[in-house]
Amino acid sequence: MVDTTRRHGTLTGLDHIGVGVSDMAASLRFYAELGFTDAAFDYSGPLPGLTAATGQDDTEARVVFLRTANPTVLGRSSIKLVQITNREQSRVPEGQAWGEPGICEVCVHVNQQAEFYRKLVAGGRTGLMEPNEADLPPYETHCGLSYVADPDGAKIELIEWSTLEAGWPVEPGPQGVNHVAFGVSDLDRTREFYRGLGFTGQLFESDGYFEPMHPWFHPRTPPRQRMMLLTSPLGGALEPVQHFPPSPDMRGEWGHLGTFEFAIGARCIDSALEYLAANGIELVDEPATIDLGGGATWRYAYFRDPDDLYVCVTEVRA
Repeated sequence: MVDTTRRHGTLTGLDHIGVGVSDMAASLRFYAELGFTDAAFDYSGPLPGLTAATGQDDTEARVVFLRTANPTVLGRSSIKLVQITNREQSRVPEGQAWGEPGICEVCVHVNQQAEFYRKLVAGGRTGLMEPNEADLPPYETHCGLSYVADPDGAKIELIEWSTLEAGWPVEPGPQGVNHVAFGVSDLDRTREFYRGLGFTGQLFESDGYFEPMHPWFHPRTPPRQRMMLLTSPLGGALEPVQHFPPSPDMRGEWGHLGTFEFAIGARCIDSALEYLAANGIELVDEPATIDLGGGATWRYAYFRDPDDLYVCVTEVRA
């Protein structure tokens, strides 16, 4: 029998998306409205292992790791809110629209997303895109989507894969993170790289112009966007995007306000790091372990992907 639990070094798909925040209390209220009410940990203090990613000798922050209260197969992943405390936190990269090199969004799966969007906007949240629908090739998978902004302007996609959720007994409302979108320079190279990390499925691929996003690019000319959704059987998904012509680099500094990183989960981080090393993927700094008290730990390490995005591998036992 094949030991599938170790096929990709115990890696478990998208674990969480890192979001920089300026007011933790305000962000906790916002993300609670999206269903992220289970705080796995709330840590304040030094963050080792970040010298290469940040370009700083020391980083201190308050970090709150939020899991969804209503996880489903289509919404399994989490949110990590980060408020840097030992230096000024940089802002969202100026001019960032969607799909440039860098992290584009948090995508939350929502049953009845159009109604949920209207509820958020009626409650005072900022709407960025009205609900719309599409059938995505090659399987004509039907989805509805809309966008709102978090308190620091991060784009939050509310998506409903209605074709996939049909028949599941799911209550209306938000579930968990479905995927993270990020800009790349070579989509085929990115697909092959992440397939080696366990993202072996592909739900859709599209190539063209998405007119509802055009206002975000003003005064730039909206680019053509080629994108795909790479799925893992164990966790959330990845949505790499390539612009034609290429757009400016919007990666920004580690920890900047808004979406700034994503993390791949590991059942056992030691096995996961052995797998990375065996496949020629080098860490950019030493692995770190944070003692959360009561026997709980948060372990992580960073590597660069083909577009020099710093990607986190993490194991949270809390």
